Amino acid sequence: MAITAAMVKELREITSAGMMDCKKALAETDGDMDAAIEFLRKKGMAGADKKAGRVAAEGVIAIAVSDDKKKAVIAEVNCETDFVAKGDEFKSFADEIAAIALANNTTDIDAIMGATMASGKTVDETRRELIAKIGENMALRRLELVETSGQIGQYQHGEKIGVVVDMTGGDEALARDVAMHVAAVKPTAVSADDLDPAVVEKERAFQIEQAQSSGKPMEIIEKMIEGRMRKFVGEITLLGQSFVKDPDQTVEKLLKSNSASVASFVRLEVGEGIEIEQTNFADEVALAAKAVTG
Repeated sequence: MAITAAMVKELREITSAGMMDCKKALAETDGDMDAAIEFLRKKGMAGADKKAGRVAAEGVIAIAVSDDKKKAVIAEVNCETDFVAKGDEFKSFADEIAAIALANNTTDIDAIMGATMASGKTVDETRRELIAKIGENMALRRLELVETSGQIGQYQHGEKIGVVVDMTGGDEALARDVAMHVAAVKPTAVSADDLDPAVVEKERAFQIEQAQSSGKPMEIIEKMIEGRMRKFVGEITLLGQSFVKDPDQTVEKLLKSNSASVASFVRLEVGEGIEIEQTNFADEVALAAKAVTG
């Protein structure tokens, strides 16, 4: 069957695949449009699997909040480049994933990947099709669910940082301000009681070693250590930190003045903990030139 330009155009509009890929698909399937669509789908899936090993350290943080402000999901969805992360198609994909997780009340990534999107396709099928279309590896990396009897506060700094706060008392503006503070200052925990004991003990051991080297009497050393530990805890806990919009008061004082309290928070930043191989561009060019010249 003769493959016409109109057939290629129609297949491109349906699949968003490249012109030559569409032409080849139609040729392989003798002009059968449905078979050509399936051919391209399978080719895309295979291509997605090949890209699965590539590092995807860029992406977006997406947040979905229930209408009653009692529940929220925050998700990190990754791609390989900032250019793709800024695209509307990728951001919409991430937003829908967060909404699906919220609707299903789950942070089970495998369950979400098998869930059906508005298009009728699963999240994983959509992900693979996007990989085939855009040419970058993509992944749903993290999901966190926050539920409260109070209210949810949320803040997003661009597309890269997102915060969800579980707060009781206060109002929506205060909840957002606290979430903004968490985004900017990065507290480790809400209060001293929530800190990892191992982190505290490690810092205390360091301070003891530093103080003992001063040669001061033990009673002075003990006071030095206690003072330094109070400062350390204040710097890394939400309640102890100076409020980012008003450094003259701590977050604890801000909350008390508004009859509010924070039970927990989640802060996600794109790419946290992902190891990126550092490459030297000049070395890559030299290796490529060597390969060409043999």
